[in-house]
Amino acid sequence: MTGTETHSNDPMDAERARLFALLGRLMGGAPDAPLLARLKLLRGGAGELGEAYAALGAAAAATTPEAADREYFNLFIGVGRGELLPFASYYLTGFLHERPLAELRGDLARLGIERAEGVAEPEDHIAFLCETYAGLIAGAFAADPAEAAPFFTRHIRPWAARLFADLEAAEAATFYRAVGRLGRTAMEIEAAAADLPG
Repeated sequence: MTGTETHSNDPMDAERARLFALLGRLMGGAPDAPLLARLKLLRGGAGELGEAYAALGAAAAATTPEAADREYFNLFIGVGRGELLPFASYYLTGFLHERPLAELRGDLARLGIERAEGVAEPEDHIAFLCETYAGLIAGAFAADPAEAAPFFTRHIRPWAARLFADLEAAEAATFYRAVGRLGRTAMEIEAAAADLPG
C-alpha cells in the first residue's frame, strides 16, 4: 500500500513488508486524504490481523485528514510533548538518546542503511524502525534479507508491542486506536513466528 518495492518472490514476505511499511507511514505522520481514501477500502478477513485491518478501514472512514492531523499532534508531538514517546530508548530505559539508539546506529551502519536527509527524529523512532524492517523483508536494501529477523529481535520486539498497546489505550486516540491495534497484532504475530523452530 505504501509502495515498498519487494524483491522477494514469497507472497507472505511481500504482505509483511507492506504491513510494516504502512505502520511506518502512519507512525511517521498523520495520513493525508489519498491515504485515508485507500485505507477506507480495507475490509480485512478472518483472524486477528484481518479484524485489525477491518477496524483500520472503519476508523479511516470515520475521520478526516484534519482530525487525524490533530490527533497525531496530540499523541506524538503536543505542546511540550505528546501523550506517547515512540522511541526505543524511551521505552527500554525511560530516557531518550540512550544505549538502544547507539546499538541501533551501529547495526544500521553495518547494514549500510541511513536515515533520509531532513528527518529530525532519531533512528529509534518506531516509524523508522518499521520502514527499515519492511525494507529488509522486501530485499530493498543492499543488506541480506536474512538480516530482517535479527533486526526485529534486537530493535523492535523488546518494546514495540507495548507502544502499540499504549496507543490503543491512549486518551487522545480515535483513528490511531485502530493503528495501535494493527501494530500490536503485527508485533505479536512476528514474535510468534520468530519463536517457531527453524
